[in-house]
Amino acid sequence: MVTLRLVLSAAVLLVLCRPRWRGHAHGAWITVLGFGVALAAMNLLFYEALERLPLGAAVTIEVVGPLILSVVVGRRASGWVWAVLALVGVVLLGRGGLTELDPLGVVFAAGAGAMWAAYILLSARTSRAFARLDGLAIAMSVGAVLVVPFGVASAGAVLLQPSVLGLGLAVALLSSTIPYALELRALRSLPAAAFSILMSLAPAIAATAGLLILGQRLGPLQLVAIGLVVIASAGAVLSNRRARGIAEPAAAAS
Repeated sequence: MVTLRLVLSAAVLLVLCRPRWRGHAHGAWITVLGFGVALAAMNLLFYEALERLPLGAAVTIEVVGPLILSVVVGRRASGWVWAVLALVGVVLLGRGGLTELDPLGVVFAAGAGAMWAAYILLSARTSRAFARLDGLAIAMSVGAVLVVPFGVASAGAVLLQPSVLGLGLAVALLSSTIPYALELRALRSLPAAAFSILMSLAPAIAATAGLLILGQRLGPLQLVAIGLVVIASAGAVLSNRRARGIAEPAAAAS
């Protein structure tokens, strides 16, 4: 599914955007190549996590990556309070059900979170280095090339079945092409820290989708854990925004 998701999304973007391949600086190419690697790694690690964890749990652990990014970018000691709160939530997440979470699944979800943080930074830089959605189309193509060997090795000719291709196209459009395009446009006007707050509701949305669509039930402590991570994510970014609001008038006065 990761292979279909990235390959078909890259194909759609290349057809619609027709990116310009010439005239870009060396630094821009390094950025977009890194962006492509982050896209591939984030998707591969997240789907490995989904194979071992409930959807809500996987997204909750993953969102810690953008949270830590917000804390680091904000450079405020109070930000680490929110980071600790999120860590408490993640610890509770492993103890709130009838059984503890799969350790390997937790590792994959944490790795996906690290790649999500890299994705936010590299996506913002790519949006400044490339016009329109050219950078996203190129990065998606890089990611697609990287994941194809994994998809062929695990699924083989099944990838070419019409029903599988149709499902893959739907997933590509709904979970990659459209969301990534909107995020790239958002990051052109939003700082990385502010963008993270928009991601803070992801665990709650994922847990709800897991329950309603997949029938994945979470225990009371796990629901509390997801709530703690959501509060920590929102609190960290709001704290950073408030600090900037205070600093800017002070700088103007001086």
